[in-house]
Amino acid sequence: MTYCLGIKVKEGLVAIADTRITSGTETTNKKKVSIQQKDNFSLFIMTSGLRSVRDKAMEYFTELLETQEYNKVYKAVNAFGEQVKRAALEDGAALEKAGLKFDLHTIIGGQLKDDAEHKLYLLYPEGNWVELGQGAPYVVIGNSGHGKAILNRVLSENSSMRLALKAGFLSFDSTRVSSNNVDYPIDVILYKKDSYEVIEQRYESRDLAAISSQWDDELKNALLNVSEDWMEVAFDKLQDTNENES
Repeated sequence: MTYCLGIKVKEGLVAIADTRITSGTETTNKKKVSIQQKDNFSLFIMTSGLRSVRDKAMEYFTELLETQEYNKVYKAVNAFGEQVKRAALEDGAALEKAGLKFDLHTIIGGQLKDDAEHKLYLLYPEGNWVELGQGAPYVVIGNSGHGKAILNRVLSENSSMRLALKAGFLSFDSTRVSSNNVDYPIDVILYKKDSYEVIEQRYESRDLAAISSQWDDELKNALLNVSEDWMEVAFDKLQDTNENES
């Protein structure tokens, strides 16, 4: 499984991708984010799904970039979507025959020379896409069931990139402790609006262990400090029940 997160705020883009690859009983680490960068062209691509499909689509797209130029992110997203559909035509039937479903969800973010601002997209296996923005500042692909709570409570388009990264890491950490198929190392991507420079940083478990431990303590303390007044009516009834039974 995978954990890939993309966040768009007014200040820029923040993305996190784990590196855990699980195939049957075998576990390895492989990079899940690809960066394409040149003058006035900054793009990152993160994927969740069959690794073979991902590698083929990425190879086709990288080759395409050698001869084609794109001035807006959505055009590059369309082009990558075409390569996904190409891979589906080539491999879909064979995968289905082998009992596998053609599956590749993709997060694409960045800014090209004619984009008024940075962009973030979710591309589906069928090649269609949606743009993330107001009202939907983030998207998670892969193992998305455990880490959304903090993102929903904290993030908005006005959040700083620092807050977005902090919330994003805690979302990953919640997923990691709840699932054995998401783990370190993680790759962090930062893109500041109009900078045309994607920053990448890898973090190992040892780099963030103290933050994870601090978050555990903060959660426990916060729970202990939540008011219990609202519980009294229920526990009074419980007390009355126990007294009647005795």
